[in-house]
Amino acid sequence: MAYKKKYAVMALLGVCAASGVAWWAQNKSAPSGDAAKPAVSAAPGAGPAKVTAVEVAKVDTMTLVDETQAVGSLRSRQGVMLRPEVGGRVKQIFFADGQRVRKGQVMVQFEDQLQQAQLSQAKAELSIAEANHKRNQELVTQNFISKRSLDESGAALEVSRAKLALADATLQRLKVLAPFDGITGLKQVNVGDYLKDGADMVNVEDMDAVLLDFRLPERFQAKIRAGQKAQLTVDALPGRPFSAIVQAVDPLIEANGRSVGVRGCIDNRQQQLRPGMFARVNAVFGSRENAMVIPEEAIIPQGGRTFVVKVVAGEKPDTLVSERVPVKVGLRQPGKVEILEGLAAGDTVVTAGHQRLQKDGTTVRVVDLSQPGAGKPAGGPAPAGAPAAPAAMAKPGAAAKNVALTGPNPCLRGADAAR
Repeated sequence: MAYKKKYAVMALLGVCAASGVAWWAQNKSAPSGDAAKPAVSAAPGAGPAKVTAVEVAKVDTMTLVDETQAVGSLRSRQGVMLRPEVGGRVKQIFFADGQRVRKGQVMVQFEDQLQQAQLSQAKAELSIAEANHKRNQELVTQNFISKRSLDESGAALEVSRAKLALADATLQRLKVLAPFDGITGLKQVNVGDYLKDGADMVNVEDMDAVLLDFRLPERFQAKIRAGQKAQLTVDALPGRPFSAIVQAVDPLIEANGRSVGVRGCIDNRQQQLRPGMFARVNAVFGSRENAMVIPEEAIIPQGGRTFVVKVVAGEKPDTLVSERVPVKVGLRQPGKVEILEGLAAGDTVVTAGHQRLQKDGTTVRVVDLSQPGAGKPAGGPAPAGAPAAPAAMAKPGAAAKNVALTGPNPCLRGADAAR
């Protein structure tokens, strides 16, 4: 029994000793912890070492062009392969390769001796029919012949006139005429050749205006419409931009590619473009003046929404803090994003350092770097980048001003052609 009491007393003493050690350790560490608290709370105000450094850019305004790229091919406004309607032997050729011809000009003459004889015969028959009918008209007034004889002579006169018209039409079909003003291609016939009806002779191309055919994805079918502009370049003429006017949009969406066909017209009175050329097209749907844009690095997509971090003045003097703002974006161009809602012109947004700004109100320090992407190039020299798109837009117009062209644009119709 004494043995158990001895161990109980020793256990009690051990517990008391452990409690005393724990109390002493707690009282000793409490002052050091309290001393550390002021140091931690003072850290934000200790100096710029604890302030988050970010790069920023200003919300700029510029002329923004809504456009898309496509590929297309050129074709003549009018182009035809001349073919004879009747067979025959070529008697004369009245054109040279690559010659400009006028509408109604005789291109090829076939042998027409037989048709000339038939025409002469029809003229003679018509002369006899006219004389007989005139004589019958005089006789019927004197009651020497019946009215029936006069009707028969009148019908014979009409038949003779029809035969003459038929002989003349047959003779004219032996002349192949130019259907419109244009330039001839390479002739494929020679004098003396016997051609069947429908044989190829020469192609004629109207190249004062060339057509541009290209296709766009179906999502653009609501944007593209007649009268809009399309810029293009051709690989055969590098560095020479051209401008086309959209004339028509195919109402049918192609089922295989889900694309819509578009046809434009290009003023080609300088004869620089040729049918069959490959073209790189930049279709312009419209432009907006004073559109607000920011660098694309400032955009933060999150959960199906788009945010930016705006830098605003803090509560303390000469301090800047962060503020996350939801925005609505519009058009995108290389390096630029249009802002439709959420920002105003002149606002400052963060372009680098978003990951260090986890909550609003974080004190920030703007870093001004000389490399592109910092706040200085975005806020100051942004206008230097802004005219990039308008300058590209102005190239076709500038090229057109240097060219002295007379007469209306062959691509314009109606009242627009007089401008």
